[in-house]
Amino acid sequence: MVGQTLDFNASVTDRDSIAVIIANNWHTWNQLRQPWLAEIQEIRNYVFATDTTTTSNKSLPWKNSTTIPKLCQIRDNLHANYMAALFPHSDWLNWEGSDENAETIDKKQAIISYMENKLKQVKFRAFFSQLVYDYIDYGNIFTTAEWVRDVEKDPIDNSDIINYIGANPIRISPLDIVFNPVAPTFSKTPKIIRSLKSLGELKDAALDENASEEDIQLFNYAIDKAVNVRKVHSGLSTDDKDKSESFQIDGFGTLSEYYGSGYVEVLQFFGTLYDNNSDTLLSNHIITVIDRSYVLSKKQNPSWLKDSIIHAGWRLRPDNLYAMSPLSNLVGMQYRIDHLENLKADVFDLIAFPVFKITGNVDEFTYAPNERIYCGEEGNVEFMHPDVTALSADVQIQQLESRMEEMAGSPRQSMWFRTPGEKTAYEVQLLENNSSRVFVNKVSYLEEMVEEPLLNLMLELSRRNMTESDLIRTLDSAINVVTFSTITKEDLKASGKLRPIGAAHFARKANLVQNLTNLASSALGQDPAVSVHMSGLKTAKLLEQLLDLEKYSLVSENVRIMEQAETQRLMQAASEQLEVENATPAGINPAEMENGF
Repeated sequence: MVGQTLDFNASVTDRDSIAVIIANNWHTWNQLRQPWLAEIQEIRNYVFATDTTTTSNKSLPWKNSTTIPKLCQIRDNLHANYMAALFPHSDWLNWEGSDENAETIDKKQAIISYMENKLKQVKFRAFFSQLVYDYIDYGNIFTTAEWVRDVEKDPIDNSDIINYIGANPIRISPLDIVFNPVAPTFSKTPKIIRSLKSLGELKDAALDENASEEDIQLFNYAIDKAVNVRKVHSGLSTDDKDKSESFQIDGFGTLSEYYGSGYVEVLQFFGTLYDNNSDTLLSNHIITVIDRSYVLSKKQNPSWLKDSIIHAGWRLRPDNLYAMSPLSNLVGMQYRIDHLENLKADVFDLIAFPVFKITGNVDEFTYAPNERIYCGEEGNVEFMHPDVTALSADVQIQQLESRMEEMAGSPRQSMWFRTPGEKTAYEVQLLENNSSRVFVNKVSYLEEMVEEPLLNLMLELSRRNMTESDLIRTLDSAINVVTFSTITKEDLKASGKLRPIGAAHFARKANLVQNLTNLASSALGQDPAVSVHMSGLKTAKLLEQLLDLEKYSLVSENVRIMEQAETQRLMQAASEQLEVENATPAGINPAEMENGF
């Protein structure tokens, strides 16, 4: 299908030609998405606006410039609800093995403990919060992961101080990645990611320890080219520099300004290239280009997964991989709300400080309480009263705000606003279920398309790059004891998948608990003819599972009867002891009486 490869007409052995081709595709794809970038910029202007002077409302001829931050409030509300559903409790991570060996308790516990430990170290919840903001603001999430070995040397004994060794999740800004939007799926399309680095950072970036001699030569060639071209441009005269004014590089203005900035533009290509001239296919490659001219590195993607860049969109478009933000089609309603609010404020101002209609000869006067106005013959002063219909704009504003909440998939019930009218318990539950369908669908999609593949990508990086054992700290909440276990690369080798179980079961569990509660209190649930056929033990086990209480072992067959029997035995023993004490004369030890003293 179209859009799955990047075709070009240059030899794959010509390194600089490949760099130019990748740079040209970045420029082309970036230019094609300019309308989308303008749309995103307008959303950001409204979300972070403190008044209308920074938004499209600034063109209105009103004196007041108040903005009601409804778009910002919807954004914060969506973010809070998404995060609460994705991470509802501490045990949100699960392992599902694909065979018997991968499903053993030891294997499952080793993988989950290792991943939970690493996720705490990288502050995964705070990191994922940034992705959720991208989901809302841009409508698109782009993320990946890389292997990090952050080890320092102790200056005293030269021993290793390990800060962090493991997989690290990375957010890719939607503004810094381009791709072919007409490809069938995101995993199939070539992608180019843009970043900025200093020359020092590029030199400090160590090559892979398995890099070949050819890779090292390619790296050094590109670095030397970048250094030399900056030396040449730093010695140009003013007249020579003026000749480069037509060369524009994103974010730097002229070519001279770019080379003098101290930064290097890095374009990283992910995907498949095809050389039409030599009929050569470079499948699943990673090619890094600097200065849009030189190839820094070229290698096969080492990941076992076919695509190491993950993407998800809020509102998917047909035949276009750029998704739509939930805030995009609410900007016009935000514009309308600000328009009505400032119109109403201006009318209030006209009532308090009206326009005067002066007829004939009238002396100068000051508009103030108890002020006297002296008029000559046929002179008159009248107030021009505005139409007060605009003062009813509050009703329209309230209606618009309610619609915006509903259209963003964030109904007002989620903020504890009750809808009008009396309702039965079942009617309330039905309304809650129906009103949250959009929210449940969006958060479940986010969990399935981003969180799950990202976690498995981090696990894959650990399996591939881990060379030594790792000491993992775990807390057994049942006995409140901290244990330390050693995890090796072999412990992570298993056929299966990590699955987050937050959003997928969040709504379903809440719904089941509510339904069980309503059934138990209803006439049908209390009917002996019905309840006699329902298992109390199975109901208790179901509630234990729905309320995530398994680790506390609250449910056991007939445990209440055994506990009551034990209580009765203790009460009986205590009662007998009390009778003996009461029958013993004062001053005599009951133990002495039993021994015959």
